[in-house]
Amino acid sequence: MKSGKYDPRPEHKFSFGLWTIGNRGRDPFGDAVRPPISPVDIVALLGETGAWGVNLHDNDLVPIDAKPAERDRIVREFQKACAKHKVTVPMATVNLFFHPVFRDGGFTSNDPEVRAYAVQKTLRAMDLGAELGAKIFVLWGGREGVETDACRRPDEAVKRLREAVNYLCEYSLDQGYGYRFALEAKPNEPRGDIYMSTTGHYLGFIPTLDHAELVGVNPEVAHEQMSGLNFTHGVAQAWEAGKLFHIDLNDQAPGRYDQDFRFGAANPKSAFFLVKFLEDVGYQGSRHFDAHAYRTEDYKGVKDFAIGCMRTYLILKEKAERWNADKEIQAILREISADNGAPPVGEFSKKGAGTLLKHVFDKDAILRKRLPYERLDQLTIEILLGVR
Repeated sequence: MKSGKYDPRPEHKFSFGLWTIGNRGRDPFGDAVRPPISPVDIVALLGETGAWGVNLHDNDLVPIDAKPAERDRIVREFQKACAKHKVTVPMATVNLFFHPVFRDGGFTSNDPEVRAYAVQKTLRAMDLGAELGAKIFVLWGGREGVETDACRRPDEAVKRLREAVNYLCEYSLDQGYGYRFALEAKPNEPRGDIYMSTTGHYLGFIPTLDHAELVGVNPEVAHEQMSGLNFTHGVAQAWEAGKLFHIDLNDQAPGRYDQDFRFGAANPKSAFFLVKFLEDVGYQGSRHFDAHAYRTEDYKGVKDFAIGCMRTYLILKEKAERWNADKEIQAILREISADNGAPPVGEFSKKGAGTLLKHVFDKDAILRKRLPYERLDQLTIEILLGVR
């Protein structure tokens, strides 16, 4: 499959989760189709594919009820494997959704004991991540939601979430971990409704925190596209706000359950514009693939899946460079943005406002200006299809 031209390199910062490579193909209607694979073997597989990083939930690596000695042994073996295969750990997270104790949420649960346990478990996951060298800590509230709003007022849930995130920030500062927290949104599944359903919800929430400077977002392709939203727009808003701390790449058919397809597998055009945006603005964070192989695959197929995610990103990166260099495309962009002498609208001034109010706009002349978006989009398609 490799050609050399699209081989991943460390500077690409491609990463996968233990849970992505280790996904066994179980779904609500069928049991696992692949045998378990150990974290050490996952690291070896990623090393073979050329991936740069591996990310993890606490219990992807350490069983939830592991004794301290067992925990330390597992961590040592994992660190040894990462060093051997030259794979780093850029991000860690916590699982507050799998164990039945979190059936009504973690940080937002009605039960104060569950809320306290959720914070304790997260602190220990932060300890683990810091020990492995992670500097990003992702928080996805998979159970922070409801099937019926009769169970709690939603504003109370927001207050509980704020209290928990504030506590985690203070702990990171106290321990000197240097974490940046990335909050991950999703509209539904596994709960009927999840409180922070879009990246925009979190961008509104973050300024209310005590240490907003430490907290950003981790948008995921599937989580926005499953509700029909334009993922690149959400990413762009997060970037413009200085809050794009991490990103989850996969693919998704709108309106479906969370499919977590190989990156670019379902919507190559939208994947193209996402890659183009990330590369144009110079995003320096991980390109993390939160996806998994088809249920039909064995572990050879899982390796194919991982290589495919990275190759597609690099192919689309090359297509973006070609798009930026295309003379006809650039001429159209200059045409549609040409300055025809209108007064500038930038920073407000009394004089500028006066000039703007006096200016006479010729609407008919404005309407005669072409907006050749059909041609622009066709040129984009031709670049993607490899005929231009």
